Amino acid sequence: MVVAVVVIYVLWKILQDARQLAVNSIIGIIVFWLLNQFFGLGIPINWLSILVVALAGIPGVVLVLLIHFLGLGF
Repeated sequence: MVVAVVVIYVLWKILQDARQLAVNSIIGIIVFWLLNQFFGLGIPINWLSILVVALAGIPGVVLVLLIHFLGLGF
C-alpha cells in the first residue's frame, strides 16, 4: 500500500512538470548517443538503456555509464 502511494505521488510530480521531463529526456538521449558514438564506449543502445536515460536524463546517462563500467549490466 505504501509503495502504491509513493508511486502515485512520484507520477503526479512527474506529470506536473512534463515539459521539463521531455526536454531532460531528449538532452539525456542525445548526450548518451554522442558519448557512445564519439568515445566508443561500447554501451549497447537498447530499450532498457534508452528507458533509463529517457526517464532520468543526464543522471540516467551517468547511471548507465556507471553500471556499464562496473560490469553490472548493459
